Amino acid sequence: MPPNPPLDTVSSAGVSPVLEIQGLQKAYRTFLGSSRAALDGLDMVVERGDVHGFLGPNGSGKSTTLKILLGLVRADAGQMRMLDRPVPHSLPEVVPRVGAIVEAPAFFRNFSGRRTLNLLAQAGGVPRHRVDAVLEQVGMRERADDRVGSYSLGMRQRLAVASAILKAPELLILDEPANGLDPAGIREMRDLLRGLASAGTTVIISSHILAEIEQICDSVTIISRGKRVAEGPVAEVLAASAVQGEYRVRVAELERAVEIITESGLPVTVAGDHLVVGDLADPTWITKTLAAHDIWVAELTPLADLEDAFLRLTGTAPQPGGFRPVDAADATPESRTIEVETS
Repeated sequence: MPPNPPLDTVSSAGVSPVLEIQGLQKAYRTFLGSSRAALDGLDMVVERGDVHGFLGPNGSGKSTTLKILLGLVRADAGQMRMLDRPVPHSLPEVVPRVGAIVEAPAFFRNFSGRRTLNLLAQAGGVPRHRVDAVLEQVGMRERADDRVGSYSLGMRQRLAVASAILKAPELLILDEPANGLDPAGIREMRDLLRGLASAGTTVIISSHILAEIEQICDSVTIISRGKRVAEGPVAEVLAASAVQGEYRVRVAELERAVEIITESGLPVTVAGDHLVVGDLADPTWITKTLAAHDIWVAELTPLADLEDAFLRLTGTAPQPGGFRPVDAADATPESRTIEVETS
């Protein structure tokens, strides 16, 4: 394969991206000895100061990508630049400027949260005053002196985020940062990450909570089967993948509403607890028409949220008759992978 051209992308504002990936490839040996591609020529760009969502179905290559970036797994091919430095060659220079949670970190259960962070600060040459600052940021001040073993999953996740931001990184990489958090905790995490971005930190979030990604992220990269299928500002990705004139409609009397809409000639289908109406040039027509028959609309939204875009782009929408695997190949014994380098 011919070498890729040098990565020297510069944005319209004259600032180079914080992360560039070009042609990234990685294969693992399967259970029966064959090779399976985890990444198949992945391209990705993250601009400075963005909160960037990194999305894909289970097994699409998200975790592999993050591990390669951090030097935990070796790529088979491709080029990467992080914070203007080529990686993995310059990782020793880059790592002090990056905070990351890729897999749930293992903390000593008998240590308190504060002691855990103090030890990490000492090991990383971070000023001790940062410990109190990050405990406050992640909402752990009142539980800081309790044993980690007494923490809930959500509290351990807060501690993990605190450890990742301890050194005030320029780039923060988080894999499922809202894992285990209740709705209030998720909102606090959202506010924290937006605050970090406002202060100049670039944040990359890998998450399955698509509604949260839609609220917090400036841009997204969506991958499927190791390849990028969409990228760009959230609004542009939604607009590009939306079905024009298609709306989600929630009403109490689904069957009556279907009859009324069908008589008008518009295509309508029942999708669980709501209707999907197509070819709708003026959405107010729905509310006016159904109200004339004493049917009140509880929801009327265009099918252009991130969940719908994700399902279309990755081909993971539930099929009639029940669920199917994310990737049919993943359901076969031959595809079970052992993480062994192929090169």
